[in-house]
Amino acid sequence: MNAAYAALAGDEIACPTRQSRHTLKRAIIRKPMVHILPSILSADFARLGEEIAKVESGGATMLHVDVMDGHFVPNLTLGTPVVESIRKVTKMILDVHLMLTDPDKYAPLFIEAGADQVSVHYEAATHLDRTLHHIQSMGAKAGVVLNPATPVSLLDDILDVTDYVLIMSVNPGFGGQQFIPNSLKKIRRLDQIRRERGLPFRIEIDGGVNHANTEAIVRAGCDWLVAGSSVFHSEDSAAAVRDLQQVADGARSIRV
Repeated sequence: MNAAYAALAGDEIACPTRQSRHTLKRAIIRKPMVHILPSILSADFARLGEEIAKVESGGATMLHVDVMDGHFVPNLTLGTPVVESIRKVTKMILDVHLMLTDPDKYAPLFIEAGADQVSVHYEAATHLDRTLHHIQSMGAKAGVVLNPATPVSLLDDILDVTDYVLIMSVNPGFGGQQFIPNSLKKIRRLDQIRRERGLPFRIEIDGGVNHANTEAIVRAGCDWLVAGSSVFHSEDSAAAVRDLQQVADGARSIRV
């Protein structure tokens, strides 16, 4: 976790060194800011470097990377070589979401490839506590992901360990799906829990995020909004990031 919060706080990053990224990671967890995370699943991979540069110029400080194995979800995406290549061309925080049947095996590999934070599915991690601690021991932030049908209550004993919780607001596997409204209830419940227990974890959402629902999502208590189609399928991805960020910032002071 790095560039995001420090960048919005006005800190300049000269280059994407490991040291500078870690400094920014610490800043992210401290400052409760809202971030729009463009998801490269919806980008044009023939022009991936250019696509990344555009959203970064639009103010994005975090980049969402979906990794799918074709087993846990019905799709196959990318591996560590792509993450290594992305790491070379951007200073943005790389938020890697593992949709894999064996997160314990692959999480370390993606951290070594340049991931700043790695999230694993509750439904796939047999020993979730151990998995999260191992990710953290490698210097990355660790997140846990919930599918639409998985209740927030199952995370009661892990919320003091995880750095963030990612709520899937679509069924994982493909981009361009419609937002599942019940996801807002999950966000509100998580926000209530962290306030009551004084916990620092962040709340992230992924799936169907667009200009129409961003305000409601942020008001519910979400900190990080993953946006794929609404950014990369727009006429101007940089402008799309700026527009979503503006809506999110405007909604931040109002909580439901």
